[in-house]
Amino acid sequence: MTLYGVGLGPGEADLVTVRGKEVLENAAVVYSPGRLSRTVALNHVDESKIGELDFPMTKDEEKLRTAWKEAAAEIAPNARDDDVAFVTLGDPNVYSTFGHLRRTIDAFHPAVELEIVPGVSAVTAFATAMGVEIEAGAGLSLREAAAGHSPTGPDRMILFKVTDAPATHEGLVEAGYDVTYGRRLFMEQGDTIITDDPDEIDERDYYTLAYAEKEGLEVEQATAAFETDDETGTDETTADGEPVTDGGERRASERAEGRAGGDRGGHR
Repeated sequence: MTLYGVGLGPGEADLVTVRGKEVLENAAVVYSPGRLSRTVALNHVDESKIGELDFPMTKDEEKLRTAWKEAAAEIAPNARDDDVAFVTLGDPNVYSTFGHLRRTIDAFHPAVELEIVPGVSAVTAFATAMGVEIEAGAGLSLREAAAGHSPTGPDRMILFKVTDAPATHEGLVEAGYDVTYGRRLFMEQGDTIITDDPDEIDERDYYTLAYAEKEGLEVEQATAAFETDDETGTDETTADGEPVTDGGERRASERAEGRAGGDRGGHR
């Protein structure tokens, strides 16, 4: 049988993939590493199917290894007899706890079959919530920014674990970045915050991300010419064939409305 690593997505229950939902419903046991992932899973399975695991809040590597060995020893016998799932927020292979379980299973229980069920990662959820387009050809780096760290270098970055936004912000601004922050995006627990003011999110929260872009960065796309055409009023016509002469104002207004409404539709 199989141990499935199931990505639950960013936190809202209806953002679990169809495949992930099917696996959860068919699994004999569903294991969760934390309260938030457990809460999402309970939207799709009965509490009686949830397997209990204990993970200590520590940075002691020996204690962590012991905890993961105990978790693997609990999960492996069930995975040999039936299909079971281990759930994690986001995607199992992107900044996820599932990697620890996979390595431990591989080391001590190699006969267990494993399969990954991808989930919507925080990267794509963040871009959607912010209305940020990562265009074809644009570079993007993923970095951690815990404890006030300010990674620099790439033109565009998405930063995970921004636990001291003011300190991180200071370093990024000095390096010439524009920065926007998002907290608990597409999550059912806690308040969603989107802001470019780090003082609004100065308290520590593991589920805070940032998008940093070098000031003045421009990526020219072929379809960007449409905006120029609209400004001259030469390419857009009415149903009667008459040219539209609003100078592109209507389309600019639509973009603004999309960012204010549609792009943030997942927030409350």
